[in-house]
Amino acid sequence: MPEKGIIFNAGTLRIEGLLNDLSTDKGVVVAHPHPQYGGDMTNNVVEALCLAYNECGYTTLRFNFRGAGRSEGDYDNGKGEQEDLEAAIRYLSDTGIKKIDLAGYSFGSWVIALGIKRFENVNRVIMVSPPVDIFDYSSLKNSRLIRLIIAGSEDEIADWRSVEKVLPLWNPDAMFSVIKGADHFYWGKSNDIKKIVTGFLRRE
Repeated sequence: MPEKGIIFNAGTLRIEGLLNDLSTDKGVVVAHPHPQYGGDMTNNVVEALCLAYNECGYTTLRFNFRGAGRSEGDYDNGKGEQEDLEAAIRYLSDTGIKKIDLAGYSFGSWVIALGIKRFENVNRVIMVSPPVDIFDYSSLKNSRLIRLIIAGSEDEIADWRSVEKVLPLWNPDAMFSVIKGADHFYWGKSNDIKKIVTGFLRRE
């Protein structure tokens, strides 16, 4: 089933998204990389995450944070973006979906981290290349939600060694996968992300 364009409200702002409505009981909201550096919902990693979830029968919702694409508003350094993410979760919940995952890439993972206490009703969290040396992830402590982290062996922005060091503080039982040869942008490696996430979902 093809994705369809939707609009939902985050406070007074109209936020644009793409919905692939495959399931009435399980879904995922996918958060994109930094909008001030060209990140939006059409990103290759975001698309790979959506494809993996689609393959496993999940409804997917990817969206543009405020100020990106045709979403209203302006960049808000992660604060207002939490409201956008919460609104996207609420949109899926209002359709009747009870089991909702969050997946975030780079900046998107940080927005998830910032709002982790607000998102306690979600099922689990997947992160790709969380830039722990650049953004503050101290809010992630002993979080059962963090279940899968993916990093690239050549990632110059989110060094996999730095990510590995903080994982015991987040969730020592989380799965950690490093994609050999992948930099922060995962050019040519998107299918590796898809395979890892699909395998993870099928094992859960």
